[in-house]
Formats: sequence, structure tokens, C-alpha cells
Amino acid sequence: MKDFAFISDFDGTLTKKDFYKILSETYYKEELVPIFNSWKNGEIQDIEYLGYIFSNVHRSESELLEDVLSISFDPHAKTFIDQVKAAGGDFIIISAGSTYYIDKVLEENNIQGVDVYSNKGVFKDNGIHLDLDEHNEFYSNLSGIDKLIVVEKLKVNYKKIFYAGDSGPDLKPALVSDVVFAKDKLIALLKEAKKDFIQFEDFSELWDKVKTYL
Repeated sequence: MKDFAFISDFDGTLTKKDFYKILSETYYKEELVPIFNSWKNGEIQDIEYLGYIFSNVHRSESELLEDVLSISFDPHAKTFIDQVKAAGGDFIIISAGSTYYIDKVLEENNIQGVDVYSNKGVFKDNGIHLDLDEHNEFYSNLSGIDKLIVVEKLKVNYKKIFYAGDSGPDLKPALVSDVVFAKDKLIALLKEAKKDFIQFEDFSELWDKVKTYL
């Protein structure tokens, strides 16, 4: 059993803005309103809304690569990941987005040796199409991947689990983690759930706090 793992959400936690929001705000106008309303009203699930935005963006693969590389990635994240590894821990990403762009962002920032649990995505027909496996042990019909199941499985391999997130899908995995770092919408949700957490803005703030728990 290893001493610890630091698990992080990707969109909005390791990045300034969710990739689906970048695409929707840049390339969609009125045509997105009906499906957005259906999503907010609970008529369709998160994965259906994201899948629509990703697959209907009408961008070539080279154009999409430009969009991916425009994602504002936390400039302090690589240093933090290196600190986690140097201390004998693992850094793990769990995202309800897609490996299609996560892998490219990590490569662009020269980040290696990080396990990524996310939805597989492939480029075709001028968009990103999610390739979901309903038989996968982590499958969720809500978001494609069940973050709670992933964290519960990882927990058996580590003495301590740190978790960082920013929104609703991060609540359940945060509740079963030992130490939680939160930003944005996750803050209010954790307060309501009466779960202790440490508020943060970027990854430059985290290592000094993490090492106090090791």
C-alpha cells in the first residue's frame, strides 16, 4: 500500500474554464438554447449535453487542436505534481470530460506518469465523439464515468487520499476522501454536507498544506 494519492478533477480545477464551456461560448449561439434548457431541466443527462457540444462543433482536427491548446492550464500544476511524486505519492486525474483533450493538454505541458480516468473521445465528422463502454466498471449513464466508484477503488491502494475539485460531480468523491481541496461551486456543497475542506485558487497553494498531512 502506498502512502498517498492526490486525485484531481480536470476542467475548472486544473484549468481555468471547462472545455465544453469554451466550445459552447465560442462556436454556438441560439441553436444551443433548447438543448441547454433540456439539460438544466433534467430532461437529458450531463453526458448527453457534453456529447452534443463536442460532436457538433464543426471544427477540423487541426482547428480543434488549436482550441485544446488554448485551454488555460494551471501554470503551477506541474511543479505540484512533481512534488507529489517526489514525496512518494501518485497524482491521478478523474474527469467527466474526455481523454481526447486531457491527454493533449498534459503532453503540451510535459506532464507524464499521471493516470487519467475519463471518457474516451475520438475525432470524426468534424467533432469529438465520446466512445462510452456501458460494461466498464466505472461507467455512469449520468456523466460517462462515476467518480465515486473510481475513488472508492483507488482508496484500497493508499493510506491517504487527497481530492481537489470545483463542482457538483466532485461532491461524492470528496466526501469519501481524507483531505479535500475545493474551489467554486464545490465550496458551498461541502459546507452544506458539513465536510471539512481547504479552499484554494490555484495549485501553488497546495503543497505546503498537503505535506502537513504526510
